[in-house]
Amino acid sequence: MKLSILIASATISLIPFSMVHAHGKKTDQDNHDAVSEVVREQKPWGIAGNADEVTRTIDVAMLDTMQFEPAKLQIQQGETIRFIARNNGAVLHEFVLGTTQTNDEHAELMVRFPGMEHDEPYMAHVDPAASGEIIWTFNRDGEFDFACLIAGHYQAGMRGTISVMSNS
Repeated sequence: MKLSILIASATISLIPFSMVHAHGKKTDQDNHDAVSEVVREQKPWGIAGNADEVTRTIDVAMLDTMQFEPAKLQIQQGETIRFIARNNGAVLHEFVLGTTQTNDEHAELMVRFPGMEHDEPYMAHVDPAASGEIIWTFNRDGEFDFACLIAGHYQAGMRGTISVMSNS
């Protein structure tokens, strides 16, 4: 019994602090009267973009059938995309950019810790009949994913692919 408590405590302590915040843009009240800036951290699938650099907007619908429409996207390397994630369903959904590996790992954590909240520029947590926005610059070519990582949604197949084509 003591060993299992120790293992559980150790596992929880390994969760990065950045994964324990609320999704979405922080308000003055959330940050004690200081609005936070988007953290621009290079990821394998790109970096947070600036609104004034958006080259196009892509609408993605999230459905309670555990699907995205469209489920496949093609983007040119260097494009800054404004994603409008529209929750057309009656349950909470997420739109999360990543690699298959990062989304697999995060989905596993979401099953183990379903109340986990986070605040990353590549994630939108969207209530039913609402929409969320992500602005992302795809500065690397390759095959990437987007997914809903809410426990059970990812496992039911709620994911899509992004092909980022090199300019050369």
